[in-house]
Amino acid sequence: MKKLFFVLALSMGTMTAFAQEEVTEQATDATVEAVEEVAATQDDFSEIAAEELPEAVTAAVAKNYPTASIDKAFVNESKQYKLEVSLEDGTAGTLYADENGNWIEM
Repeated sequence: MKKLFFVLALSMGTMTAFAQEEVTEQATDATVEAVEEVAATQDDFSEIAAEELPEAVTAAVAKNYPTASIDKAFVNESKQYKLEVSLEDGTAGTLYADENGNWIEM
């Protein structure tokens, strides 16, 4: 009887280990898909010259970040702008704005 109990406990332990591994693989696949979706969203931007930015966008940068310079500018089909900017103190960042100069979060 002890042997039967031991065999049952051992088999339950191995089944649990396999079940956890499968769940982990599924979670990893979902994470990869989510990362790819975010990357695809960010890759929808096409680079443009800073001179091609709407006046409202450049005015918003000048108003909210007076020491910033626009290093690169990008636009997507929805007329949303991705701006890579750097400040005089050497810090850099990315800003997103719509065509009316309103800041948006991406």
